[in-house]
This record gives sequence, C-alpha cells and structure tokens, in this order.
Amino acid sequence: MTRRLAQVAKKVGVSEATVSRVLNGRPGVSEATRQSVLTALDVLGYERPTQLRGERARLVGLVIPELQNPIFPAFAEVIGGALAQRGLTPVLCTQTKGGAAEADYVDLLLQQQVSGVVFAGGLFAEGTASHDHYHRLAERRIPVVFINASVEGLDFPCVACDDTVAVEQAWRHLASLGHQRIGLILGPMDHAPSRRKLDAARTAAKAAGTKLPEDFIERSIFSLEGGQAAATRLLQRGVTGIVCGSDPLALGAIRAARRRGLAVPRDLSVVGFDDSSFMTCTEPPLSTVRQPIETMGRAAVDLLCAQIQGAQNHPGELLFEPELVVRGSTAPPSAAAQGMSGVS
Repeated sequence: MTRRLAQVAKKVGVSEATVSRVLNGRPGVSEATRQSVLTALDVLGYERPTQLRGERARLVGLVIPELQNPIFPAFAEVIGGALAQRGLTPVLCTQTKGGAAEADYVDLLLQQQVSGVVFAGGLFAEGTASHDHYHRLAERRIPVVFINASVEGLDFPCVACDDTVAVEQAWRHLASLGHQRIGLILGPMDHAPSRRKLDAARTAAKAAGTKLPEDFIERSIFSLEGGQAAATRLLQRGVTGIVCGSDPLALGAIRAARRRGLAVPRDLSVVGFDDSSFMTCTEPPLSTVRQPIETMGRAAVDLLCAQIQGAQNHPGELLFEPELVVRGSTAPPSAAAQGMSGVS
C-alpha cells in the first residue's frame, strides 16, 4: 500500500497524504487533482478502491492497426493531442505481428474502465472479420468512434474521408493528362473503403465513356511490397496510370516500374492516397489524395466527448472532403508508353 501511494504521488506530483485522501473519499482535494490521481492509478495498473470502481477512468483507448504506414501515427498524434486538451489520457494500442489482437486490447481497455475508444483503422473495416468485441463495447455502453468505416448493426458514429470524391479526383486527373488505360490497386475485397473506391472508379470510367476492365483491378495487403507485386501485374497488362488505395501501395508501384526499367512519370503515372509524411521527399514526389487528418481527428474526439457527456444522438457518418495534391509522379503518357499499352 505504501509503495502504491508513493508511485501514484510521484506520477501526479502531489503528496502521499493527498493520494490517500482521494483513495479514501475524504474532502479537501480539488476535482482536478482527484481525477489526476484516479487516472494515475489506471495508468500504473492498480485497481481502484471498491467505492470508486463504478466510475470510468479518464482514459481513452486509441486502437490503430500498425505504425509502418505513416498515416496512423499521424492520426494518433492529432487524436492524442485533442484528448489531452479535454483532460483525457490516450492509451495507444497498436497491433503487431504475433502480438496482441484487437479483441485482446478491447478486453484490456474494458478492465481499465476506459471512458471511450477510438478505432483509427482495424477489423471494423473488414466485412468478414469477427466484430464480437465491438458488440461487447456496445453492450457495456462504452462510447466508441470509428475512423474511415463503420460496422453494420452498431450505432457508433464514424468519421471518414469521402472515398468516392477521392477516386473521382485521382481518376479525372489521370484522364485529363490523356491516360486511357488506368489501373487500380486496392485492399482486400471485404475492406469497406476499398469497396467504395472501386465503385467510384467504375462510375468515373463510365462517365468518361469507357469501362474499367476487371484485369485492371488488383487487390493487395496495404504495404510497399504488396503494391509492387500488384503493379507488376498491371504493367504486364499495359496500364499507363495507376490509382492506389494508400501511399505505401503507390511507392510499391513506383518501385515495380523501376524494376522493369520504366520511368515515373514518363512511362507510368501513379497517384497515392493519404498524403502521409515524407511524400514530398520521394523521387519523384508523389501525387496523392490528401486526407484532412487534423480535421477528422478532432471531429472524432468531439464525437467521443459528446457521448461521454451523455449525448444520445449522433450524426452517423461524417464525410470529409479530400484534396488532390499534384506532384511529380503524374504526367501525360509518353508515345512509348501508349505504344506498350497497345501490346498487353
């Protein structure tokens, strides 16, 4: 007990006597200090006293699928900062290969009596994945916000970039440059944002008076290596432009072109999605569709805090407008590229 008092006091920057007053429910402690002591208990892994266990911690779970794609650390930074401004402490839960699964993190967060959870990418976007852990959160009435997809049958708010507008912008850009053989690299078939992007690409192709061939559509895991493998297959079929579902996929497409002795953008134009960190530093700098990360992250925290404060209704899915950022990876197709596309 003495060791626990000392650790909590040190964490908060108060005396052990103050911590003792909070744990025993005695007066003479400000509400801000009281909340800080309770949060420190949760962070350090100590159980709250019985009389305080009915209260939720000032902790919020922030679950992201990986750290390799720069878009997820960017979301974590924005959301973590916005939560801190509201007096909430983010608990970052990152899935790693062979590590804790998303459902395991949910169990851990429930044990810590978190005030809410933000999911910035994850199994909720995959239609065939198990969604049982999300239903557990709903049954416990834990406030939840999803980013970039929602789960059918669960009344959780969602903040999303408008995938339809994103693909329309990328497609029109390549078409305006003269590209007619445009391919797509997307995520798995059950990935909701990828499904929306595919529907938008088919609509954009139809509006341009063409049809998107099935062999111009490639599926991949979201990685540079996946993008390279998918782009290699598309190049064999004669595409001159590729729209990708993420920036790492786009970087993989550029590497695939170079491995075949082709130049970007002379022989192949590539458009990414996200405008994540360092895309201005690639060679060539990547043309991409920018997600409004700052606006989306802050909106997610606003929606979460409204639920924490007892709001019963929410706007459902909030769609945010993306922005096409044109850099050096797109250009009109060269005569040689057009010639190659005729011999696929």
